[in-house]
Amino acid sequence: MTRETLIKKLEDIEWEDFEVKEAHAELPKNIWETVSAFSNTSGGWIMLGIKQAGKKYEIKGVANPEKLEQDFINTLRGDKFNVKIRPLCRKYNFPEGTVLAFYIPLSDKKPVYYNTQANTFIRTGSGDQKATKEEIDAMYRDQAFGTQSSKVIPDSSIKHLHAGSLEQYRQYVRRSSPEHAYNRLTDEDFLSKLRMAVDGQLTYCGLLFLGTNDAIQMHFPDFRIDYLEIPGTSYSDAKVRYTFRLDEQENLWQYFFALFNRLRQQLDLPFKLTADGFASEDYPQLGALREALVNLLMHTDYFSPAKPRIRVFDDRMEFLNPGALPEPLEKIMAEDLSLPRNPILAKLFRVARLAENAGYGFDKMVDGWQSYTGITPEFTSDTSFTKSVFPKAIQSKKSTEATEKVGDRVGEKVGDRVGENLTDNQQLMVTLIREDPYVSAKKLAEKVGISSRKIEENIKKLKDKGVIARIGPAKGGYWKILTAL
Repeated sequence: MTRETLIKKLEDIEWEDFEVKEAHAELPKNIWETVSAFSNTSGGWIMLGIKQAGKKYEIKGVANPEKLEQDFINTLRGDKFNVKIRPLCRKYNFPEGTVLAFYIPLSDKKPVYYNTQANTFIRTGSGDQKATKEEIDAMYRDQAFGTQSSKVIPDSSIKHLHAGSLEQYRQYVRRSSPEHAYNRLTDEDFLSKLRMAVDGQLTYCGLLFLGTNDAIQMHFPDFRIDYLEIPGTSYSDAKVRYTFRLDEQENLWQYFFALFNRLRQQLDLPFKLTADGFASEDYPQLGALREALVNLLMHTDYFSPAKPRIRVFDDRMEFLNPGALPEPLEKIMAEDLSLPRNPILAKLFRVARLAENAGYGFDKMVDGWQSYTGITPEFTSDTSFTKSVFPKAIQSKKSTEATEKVGDRVGEKVGDRVGENLTDNQQLMVTLIREDPYVSAKKLAEKVGISSRKIEENIKKLKDKGVIARIGPAKGGYWKILTAL
């Protein structure tokens, strides 16, 4: 490192991985706080022989570099800390004096503290803060990263699974992977093969994914994925606290579809059909949100008192899940590492082809969202949570033109086929569907004042005329208006 590189690095107000100490003749007392903080957060450099004055840095040098280096290394390898720390050491000789640099690596045995557990620190911004009890507890759980949720629950059984969810999941796997060998297994063998059950007892992941809500609540009190739509750019400027809050769902499988359907409504997607006549879900921006949702569900620390949450503001969508990443965010994004906190959950989503087969899917999230907004999603992580933010923006010109072309084609087909005005009942049905895309046929019959059979007949006519289309399954899907009337 040259003198110019060092000074430039230090004067960058955004750095978090450097801490300077003047340390002319002896080690400063607060150096151990920084060692603990770097070990518990994401690693970093401690520089001795530099004086900070506001935002300016001055190289002063240390008086006895060999002694300071030995004192520091011997302390880290001694009994002062609860784990042995092996720093990377560098010495820089500048005209102003010698600067010592020590890289403190991120520890895999967190929490790291000196003397007593009360001296556990974390790095926030460019400062050291004493860790809270909750943060220390999270660090202990992280020691078992990737194993805790795979453990078997004593006295549990497959009777604690929600039968309807199990059947829906198996049907989904059959549709997405018709040739998969799992489709030929009995339910018991299927659950065992996917490690949702071991010798008839459920794993924590199996319970979370397909369990009944009552059974889940016994082991995860207040189990929920908190979803709010907030009419503003912050909590403070919203006229009301929220305009929509997702009801509690049975398990993670049910949460996935309920959440995905709400997120889909945040995107202005052109309607198009697949070769099989189904509504297409093949949109990069929708894939980005699906990947973010699956990431949240796969990587949440469900043993944390904090809850995973999704917030939809006027200008952005935020996904936040409790639990730190196993490696620094930059390393995971650069190498696309596959280190899920809940590996069984990761496999369950991948078997259903709802998640990437490798890594965290950052490329898919970034590329998909950029294609829609031109803006890159933001990802942050610290010792207790991981957060993904998708800024909203006006559709790109390319996307808008594509939407208009699809709309023109649909309009032409509708004009060719309708040839006559809709009946009063059909007009009312379209109005009701526009107000509530999730409205049921039963509710339509009640509001229109005709029989359910007549409603079904009119729905078929509206479909044939290209006025409406069904998106998704009969249960859990919604209606989409294809043309203005």
